[in-house]
Amino acid sequence: MFNNIFRRNAFAIPALSGLILLSSFLLNRHTELEESIKRGKQVYITNCISCHMEDGTGMQGTFPPLAQSDYLMADTHRAIKLIKEGIDGEMTVNGVTYYGFMPAQDLDEKQIADVMNYIRNSWGNKGEMVKAEDVKAALK
Repeated sequence: MFNNIFRRNAFAIPALSGLILLSSFLLNRHTELEESIKRGKQVYITNCISCHMEDGTGMQGTFPPLAQSDYLMADTHRAIKLIKEGIDGEMTVNGVTYYGFMPAQDLDEKQIADVMNYIRNSWGNKGEMVKAEDVKAALK
């Protein structure tokens, strides 16, 4: 009797094991992103909110929006460099040209990754997870 049960389910058991392993990986990755977003929100509050506002809308003509920002979402490496190195000059965000200055931020790679995850996954933005290794590679 037991031989028939195991024989009929011989393929189901490995498939089920693989499904459980994949689910565990995806759940952990989702949790990792959520934790990074929480930390990134604190970095944002400390360093970014005074110009880009609580809702990421910025100030029309002065500070560009991060909310639903084509400029932010188009190039992750460029956004990382802007956070670390700052910018002084022209940029066009959602069809509006801004001439401004943003100082370099004194943040480590993990803080930059966390704030990137926060701004790229808030206010209608949806982006892939940025890790400290991605920041390091972008800053080379």
